Amino acid sequence: MDFTLSAEQRQIRDTVAEFVDEEVVPRAAEIDETDEFPADLVAEMADLGLMGMPFPVEYGGAGLDYHSYAIGLAEISRGSGGLGTVVAAHTSLAGNMLYAFGDDDQKERFLTPLNTGEDIGAFALSEAEAGSDVPAMSTTAKREAGSASERSGVAAEREGDGYVVNGGKLWISNGSVADTVTLFAKTDPEAGRKGISSFVVRPEEDDGFIVEGTEDKLGDKGCPTAELRFDDMWIPEDRRLGEEGEGFVHALKTLNGGRITIAARSVGIARAALDEAKAYAQEREQFDRAIADFQAIQHKLADMDTKVRAAELLMHEAADLKMRDEDFIKEAAQAKLYASEISREVANEGIQIHGGYGYTKDFPAERFYRDAKLSEIYEGTSEVLRNTIAQRLLSE
Repeated sequence: MDFTLSAEQRQIRDTVAEFVDEEVVPRAAEIDETDEFPADLVAEMADLGLMGMPFPVEYGGAGLDYHSYAIGLAEISRGSGGLGTVVAAHTSLAGNMLYAFGDDDQKERFLTPLNTGEDIGAFALSEAEAGSDVPAMSTTAKREAGSASERSGVAAEREGDGYVVNGGKLWISNGSVADTVTLFAKTDPEAGRKGISSFVVRPEEDDGFIVEGTEDKLGDKGCPTAELRFDDMWIPEDRRLGEEGEGFVHALKTLNGGRITIAARSVGIARAALDEAKAYAQEREQFDRAIADFQAIQHKLADMDTKVRAAELLMHEAADLKMRDEDFIKEAAQAKLYASEISREVANEGIQIHGGYGYTKDFPAERFYRDAKLSEIYEGTSEVLRNTIAQRLLSE
């Protein structure tokens, strides 16, 4: 059992940390205020190879192990929770869907430009009535065969077999800026979870792809969360991932891996909250002493650091199992559950240590709290994750 980072892992951590400290941290408050997608920072991350960290070099990726990816994402999130979500949705969700379930041609066409940062990815699963209950989705993909001339009302460019998609999606991270979207829709509405299929959508190419708007969120600023609508949107057959009816399994497997990186996002935000609280406690004086000298503050800092360290270990255990191709469903759920909850707790204590200043936007403490909360909701709510953990535990 070796807890020491390899030389490569340390290099990744230090490289990303340097970039975050120099480029992201100085911009974090601005990103939070404007809620604009930081395209220039994403381009810089692409130049550093951070938009395709866990994928093979042959597809334009950086070829890093999952520990290094989690470490890198934690550092990015330490600078900006919204930027952490941009990378996680792009890589863990859209990228992993293509890498795990795409054929060689689909990987070359769609995964490679994601990994190089030429394109941005999104993962369109959730709907108004289908969040945790995925089979309740209402978006449909109706198969149509034959040439365009044989289908009335279909544009001439729609030649060959394909699907006509109608419906909509909610809460789609990167949805309004994505060049490639992995989409889930029902190809057999009567078959329940076995009737869901997954597809690659290209918003700029596919008529009928409509961005209805983006959400004004509590936190996670800089990552646009979009509502999407599909109005007779045509998808050619060669953009279906795998076989019809495999989409539900695709979604679950992808989300299982994604939970490791939401744990990483949570760890990064918690670490930022701890670092700021520690620095403030050493500078702030009351009763002619730095408040860090008071036992009550020391106990808070001790508990905060212990929780962050425990979350990191759970994150790395899940990453290790994934790398070994062993079952990691329970461990990923535990890492995401614990890390997301302690991230909020640590951020809350950070505000408390800052006192009244922590409740103002003059200090980043309140931003950490707002950014941390989202991790308890997306990619599996805490309640759903507890169900998952209990089910796996009882079946052991």
